Amino acid sequence: MAVRRRRRQGGEPWFDDAAGRLVRPYTISNGRTRPTAHFDLLTMVMATGRRPVSCQGPDYAQVLGLCGGPVSVAEIAAHIRLPAVVTKVLLADLVDCGALTARAPAAVSAGSASRTDRALLEAVLNGLRKRL
Repeated sequence: MAVRRRRRQGGEPWFDDAAGRLVRPYTISNGRTRPTAHFDLLTMVMATGRRPVSCQGPDYAQVLGLCGGPVSVAEIAAHIRLPAVVTKVLLADLVDCGALTARAPAAVSAGSASRTDRALLEAVLNGLRKRL
Protein backbone atom coordinates (compact mmCIF):
# COMPACT_ATOMS: atom_id res chain seq x y z
CA MET A 1 0.00 0.00 0.00
CA ALA A 2 1.56 3.28 -1.09
CA VAL A 3 1.58 6.23 1.30
CA ARG A 4 0.93 9.62 -0.25
CA ARG A 5 3.21 12.34 1.06
CA ARG A 6 2.95 16.08 0.83
CA ARG A 7 5.07 18.62 2.62
CA ARG A 8 3.80 21.32 4.95
CA GLN A 9 5.30 24.78 4.74
CA GLY A 10 7.69 23.96 7.58
CA GLY A 11 8.95 20.85 5.77
CA GLU A 12 7.12 18.24 7.88
CA PRO A 13 5.43 15.57 5.75
CA TRP A 14 1.66 15.02 5.74
CA PHE A 15 0.45 11.46 5.47
CA ASP A 16 -2.83 10.32 3.87
CA ASP A 17 -5.78 11.75 5.83
CA ALA A 18 -3.72 14.51 7.45
CA ALA A 19 -3.04 15.92 3.98
CA GLY A 20 -6.76 16.52 3.44
CA ARG A 21 -8.64 16.35 0.18
CA LEU A 22 -6.19 16.31 -2.73
CA VAL A 23 -8.81 17.18 -5.35
CA ARG A 24 -9.89 20.78 -5.86
CA PRO A 25 -13.61 21.31 -5.14
CA TYR A 26 -14.38 22.69 -8.61
CA THR A 27 -13.27 19.41 -10.18
CA ILE A 28 -15.97 17.59 -8.22
CA SER A 29 -18.65 19.77 -9.80
CA ASN A 30 -16.98 19.64 -13.24
CA GLY A 31 -16.12 23.32 -13.00
CA ARG A 32 -19.75 24.35 -12.45
CA THR A 33 -20.38 27.03 -9.85
CA ARG A 34 -24.14 27.42 -10.24
CA PRO A 35 -26.65 24.72 -9.37
CA THR A 36 -29.59 24.13 -11.71
CA ALA A 37 -32.03 24.58 -8.80
CA HIS A 38 -32.20 27.15 -6.02
CA PHE A 39 -31.01 25.93 -2.63
CA ASP A 40 -30.90 27.89 0.60
CA LEU A 41 -28.54 26.65 3.32
CA LEU A 42 -31.65 25.63 5.26
CA THR A 43 -33.28 23.76 2.36
CA MET A 44 -34.12 20.24 3.46
CA VAL A 45 -33.25 17.36 1.14
CA MET A 46 -34.12 13.68 1.38
CA ALA A 47 -33.36 10.60 -0.70
CA THR A 48 -36.23 9.22 -2.77
CA GLY A 49 -34.86 5.68 -2.90
CA ARG A 50 -34.18 5.81 -6.64
CA ARG A 51 -30.65 5.03 -7.74
CA PRO A 52 -29.32 7.66 -10.12
CA VAL A 53 -28.04 6.50 -13.49
CA SER A 54 -26.19 9.67 -14.48
CA CYS A 55 -25.01 10.91 -11.06
CA GLN A 56 -22.48 8.34 -9.96
CA GLY A 57 -19.22 8.61 -8.11
CA PRO A 58 -17.98 8.66 -4.54
CA ASP A 59 -19.16 12.22 -3.82
CA TYR A 60 -22.69 11.53 -5.03
CA ALA A 61 -22.78 8.27 -3.06
CA GLN A 62 -21.60 10.04 0.08
CA VAL A 63 -24.30 12.70 -0.27
CA LEU A 64 -26.99 10.08 -0.84
CA GLY A 65 -25.80 8.19 2.23
CA LEU A 66 -26.37 11.29 4.35
CA CYS A 67 -29.88 11.88 3.01
CA GLY A 68 -31.72 8.91 4.52
CA GLY A 69 -33.90 11.38 6.41
CA PRO A 70 -34.48 15.10 6.00
CA VAL A 71 -31.17 16.97 6.27
CA SER A 72 -30.22 20.58 5.51
CA VAL A 73 -27.84 21.70 2.80
CA ALA A 74 -25.59 23.24 5.46
CA GLU A 75 -25.32 19.92 7.33
CA ILE A 76 -24.43 18.03 4.18
CA ALA A 77 -21.75 20.58 3.26
CA ALA A 78 -20.26 20.25 6.74
CA HIS A 79 -20.24 16.45 6.64
CA ILE A 80 -18.64 16.16 3.21
CA ARG A 81 -16.28 19.06 3.92
CA LEU A 82 -16.95 20.92 0.70
CA PRO A 83 -17.92 24.54 0.10
CA ALA A 84 -21.67 25.15 0.11
CA VAL A 85 -21.73 26.14 -3.56
CA VAL A 86 -20.14 22.83 -4.63
CA THR A 87 -22.52 20.94 -2.36
CA LYS A 88 -25.47 22.75 -3.96
CA VAL A 89 -24.28 21.71 -7.43
CA LEU A 90 -24.07 18.05 -6.33
CA LEU A 91 -27.51 18.25 -4.71
CA ALA A 92 -29.03 19.88 -7.79
CA ASP A 93 -27.65 17.07 -9.95
CA LEU A 94 -29.23 14.49 -7.64
CA VAL A 95 -32.58 16.33 -7.63
CA ASP A 96 -32.49 16.57 -11.44
CA CYS A 97 -32.00 12.81 -11.80
CA GLY A 98 -34.76 12.02 -9.25
CA ALA A 99 -32.59 10.64 -6.45
CA LEU A 100 -33.38 13.50 -4.02
CA THR A 101 -36.31 15.72 -3.17
CA ALA A 102 -35.83 19.24 -1.86
CA ARG A 103 -38.10 21.35 0.31
CA ALA A 104 -37.50 25.05 0.90
CA PRO A 105 -37.44 26.23 4.51
CA ALA A 106 -40.81 27.37 5.83
CA ALA A 107 -41.25 31.13 5.71
CA VAL A 108 -42.16 32.71 9.02
CA SER A 109 -44.40 35.74 9.00
CA ALA A 110 -43.36 38.75 11.06
CA GLY A 111 -46.39 38.48 13.35
CA SER A 112 -45.89 34.83 14.28
CA ALA A 113 -42.14 35.33 14.75
CA SER A 114 -42.65 38.06 17.33
CA ARG A 115 -45.20 35.94 19.27
CA THR A 116 -42.87 32.95 19.27
CA ASP A 117 -39.90 35.03 20.34
CA ARG A 118 -41.81 36.60 23.24
CA ALA A 119 -43.12 33.25 24.45
CA LEU A 120 -39.66 31.77 24.25
CA LEU A 121 -38.08 34.65 26.15
CA GLU A 122 -40.74 34.44 28.86
CA ALA A 123 -40.13 30.70 29.26
CA VAL A 124 -36.38 31.28 29.56
CA LEU A 125 -36.94 34.05 32.10
CA ASN A 126 -39.27 31.86 34.18
CA GLY A 127 -36.71 29.03 34.10
CA LEU A 128 -33.95 31.37 35.28
CA ARG A 129 -36.12 32.67 38.12
CA LYS A 130 -36.79 29.10 39.30
CA ARG A 131 -33.05 28.38 39.47
CA LEU A 132 -32.36 31.41 41.67
